[in-house]
Order: sequence, then structure tokens, then C-alpha cells
Amino acid sequence: MKLIDHGPWGDQEESAEECARVFYTAGAKLVLCGRNQKALEELTKELTASPATKVQTHKPYMVTFDLADPGAIIAATAEILQCFGYVDVLINNAGISYRGAIVDTTTDVDKKVMETNYFGPVALTKALLPSMIKRRQGHIVVISSIQGKISIPFRSAYAASKHATQAFFDCLRAEMEQYEIEVTVISPGYIHTNLSLNAVTADGSTYGVMDKTTAQGRSPVEVARDVLAAVGKKKKDVILADLLPSLAIYLRTLAPGLFFSLMASRARKERKSKNC
Repeated sequence: MKLIDHGPWGDQEESAEECARVFYTAGAKLVLCGRNQKALEELTKELTASPATKVQTHKPYMVTFDLADPGAIIAATAEILQCFGYVDVLINNAGISYRGAIVDTTTDVDKKVMETNYFGPVALTKALLPSMIKRRQGHIVVISSIQGKISIPFRSAYAASKHATQAFFDCLRAEMEQYEIEVTVISPGYIHTNLSLNAVTADGSTYGVMDKTTAQGRSPVEVARDVLAAVGKKKKDVILADLLPSLAIYLRTLAPGLFFSLMASRARKERKSKNC
């Protein structure tokens, strides 16, 4: 059984929906989670109405809760486990993005982004771990970002949350090895979703702009298929990005001075474009 954590803020919603479609078509027994019950119902209706395939499909269950509410996660976990009795694969896919200058950003915004991108997935993972450990079987997947490995200007809250996510699940992978539980971190580059449109800004308002880089990003369908492949091959750390962002990761490690200079130049250009 696969548990798909449907993004509560809409930023990664398209990616979550495509993951659900890809896993459903592959024959997975799904539990779809999110805070928008209507969206979950519509997705379930769409999946069950899809044309028959050679693989046997199963009607998904739905569990509605807000990942940003720690108290709701405990109750939701019990409901999730009642669906099939266990979870084979947990896909943490909730997320919210951010655009803004550090000097203008309130700590409430930092906390909001961290609550959804980091504390929510961590809490849900911890709640499901005991049942996986008991069975000595399970696979935990988290959809992080290339910015979990490198940071770019005016994305501080988002990059910080993804860095924290990368670190936590790297530690989890090491600790879960003794229980034969797999941990996969997926780090995509830009994906063509509503990521930037729904991003939160320095004052907490909605950004509402489709960035060019996001508009030109990878298809959510392509990313979902890569996630399915990563689960099937039990990959530990997957980068889904074009050549330039991938090279930037190595540049940050091998030539940090040059990387920092390039990021400073990028910050100057972005400030200039916004002041025009």
C-alpha cells in the first residue's frame, strides 16, 4: 500500500496528483492525504473512472487532515493504518515555496514555511515509523528540492526548510538500515506547477507570479514517473534537475568561492530587475 501525502498548500499539488495517478495505474493501493477533502474526492473520482489497464487497480482511500497541525497527525495516522493495516510506501509531498529578501521577512513566515516543508513531513514519518519497524518493512520517500543541496538568493526560508529536510532524512536512512526500511530523498529542479504562484512572500502574502524558470520546468508527469522508478529501484538520493543546477552542487563543494561569487552576482541582478 502506498500513502501519498497530498500537498496542503497547492505548491506541489500537481506533483502529488501525478504521483497518485502513476502509482494507481501501477496497481498500488492508495491512501490519499491532504487538507482539501473536495480535491481528494475529485482525484479519487478521476482515478476510479480512468480506463481499465492490464494491471488490477484499487479504489483509493482518503484521509483528510492538515499537515501543519501536529495534533491532527496522530489521529490521522491511526485512520491511515486502519485502511489496509500497514503502509508500504510513504510519499511526503507537501510543500510551500517562498520569495523574498531576508531583511524584509518576518520570522512568522520562516516558521510557516518550516512547519509545512519540514516539521509536517517529519511528524507524519515519525508517526508511521513504529508500524514499519514492527514489520521490518517500509519505504519512506520525501520530495525535497535541488535547493535542499544549494541555496539561491531570495529563497532563504524555502532553501532552509529543504536543507533541514535533506539532513533529517539522511540521518533517518542511516538509523533505519538496521530495520531494513528504505529512505529516498528526491531533489527536483524546477517543475511546471503552481509553485511560484502560491509562494509566500516576506510579509506573508501570496506571490502570485508564474516565474519563467517554473513555467519552463519539468512536467509533473515526468517527475512522478521518476519517483515511481526510484521507489522500484530503492534509490537513496535522486537529483531530478538539468545539467546546470546539477553542476552547481559540485561547484558548491569543489569551488565554494566561485559558487558564492556567482550567487552574489545573481542577487545583484535580481535586485536590479525588481528596482526597474
